[in-house]
Amino acid sequence: MMKNLSRKKRVWVYIILVVLVLVLNVVAWNSTAFCDFYIKNIFPIWVNTYGRVTGMFPVSLGEYMLVAGVVCVCLVPVALLLGVLRRIRRYALGYLRFFAWVLISVCLVMTLNCTILYHASTFSEQYLPEEIAEREYTMEQLIAVRNHVVSKCNAYSELMERDEEGNIIYQGDMKAEAIKAMQNLGKTYAQLDGYYPRPKPLAASDFFSQQYMTGYYFPFSMEANYNDVMYIMNLPATMCHELAHLRGYIFEDEANFIGFLACIKSEDVVFQYAGYLSVLNYLDNDFYKAVGRDSEKYFEQEGILTQVSVDNVYVTQDEWDRINGKALIDTETVDEVSDTFTDTTLKVNGVEDGMLSYNRVVRLLLQWYDSRGFFEE
Repeated sequence: MMKNLSRKKRVWVYIILVVLVLVLNVVAWNSTAFCDFYIKNIFPIWVNTYGRVTGMFPVSLGEYMLVAGVVCVCLVPVALLLGVLRRIRRYALGYLRFFAWVLISVCLVMTLNCTILYHASTFSEQYLPEEIAEREYTMEQLIAVRNHVVSKCNAYSELMERDEEGNIIYQGDMKAEAIKAMQNLGKTYAQLDGYYPRPKPLAASDFFSQQYMTGYYFPFSMEANYNDVMYIMNLPATMCHELAHLRGYIFEDEANFIGFLACIKSEDVVFQYAGYLSVLNYLDNDFYKAVGRDSEKYFEQEGILTQVSVDNVYVTQDEWDRINGKALIDTETVDEVSDTFTDTTLKVNGVEDGMLSYNRVVRLLLQWYDSRGFFEE
C-alpha cells in the first residue's frame, strides 16, 4: 500500500510539473508584461545564486551536461528493450522514471531560461524613443554608419600591439575586462546592471568551430561560453554577447548589438577595435547587397584596409588545417546540421526569420546612431 501511495505521489508531481511548464509557456507567448516582470525580478535570482555556484568551476559545466543528455537519450531504447527481462525489469523501469524527471526538468529550465526571454520587450522597445523604433532608414544613412565603422576599424588597426607575424597581442585579463565592460554599460541600461560570472572557454572549441559558433549560452548551467580557437579579435565581443544573454537578452541581434556597445564603450583599445570589427561584416554586406551590381558605388565609399581584413578572420588558416585534419566529421556536414538545428530552434521560439535574425543588428545600429544625432551632423 505504501508503495502504491508513493507511486501516486510521483505521478502527481509529474502532472504538476508538466502543467506548470505548459502554463508558463502559454502565459509567456501571450503576455509581454509577464515576461518583462520575470526578467526584471526573477531571472536575476538564477544568475546570482545558481550562476555563482557554476561559475566557481573553471570548466564549462554546460558542455558536460550536453554530453550527459545525449547519453541519457541513447540509453532510453536500451532500457525499453531490457524492460522485457523479468530479472532486470525493475532497474530498467527505474531508469525510465529517472529519464522522465530529467526530461521534465529540461523542459522547465528551457522555459524559465529561454522561452520566456524570447517573448519579452526588445532592447529598442525598452531604451529607444518610439519614433526612432518605428523609423525607416535610407541608403545614405546605411552608408554613413558603414563608413563610420570602416573608418574606426582602419584607425584602430594601426594602434594594435602585434607579434612578429602581425598577430594582435593582448596582455590583460580579457574575461575580467568583458565583465567590466558589461557592468559599465549597465550604468546606462538598467537591465544590464548586476552580477556576471566569468566567461568560460569551450573544451570542444574545435567542434564548435566547425559549426562556425563563436560562443554558447548554456541555460542549464547559466554560463557564458566562448570558442577559444577563434582569432583573438573575436573574443571580446563574443564574451560580451554571451554575457548579455545572462541579463535576459536572448535574441542574437540584440546580443550582437550589446556586445558591440559594451566593447566600444570600454576603455581598452583592443575591445574598442573588436567592437567595431564585430559589426563590420553585417554593415558591409548589407550595403553591398543594397547597391546590387553597382560595384562602382560600392568602391566610391571608404575602403577597408588590408590589415583590417586580416584581423577580421574567424579562425586562422593554421587552425583550420589542424581542426579539419583531426575532425571525425567534415566541417561542411557539421555546419549544415548546426544551421538547421539553430534555425529550427529560433523559429520554434517565435523568431520567424530564424538565423537571418542575426543580421537585424544593422537596424539596431542605425537606430542607436540615430538616437545619438549621428545623421544630423
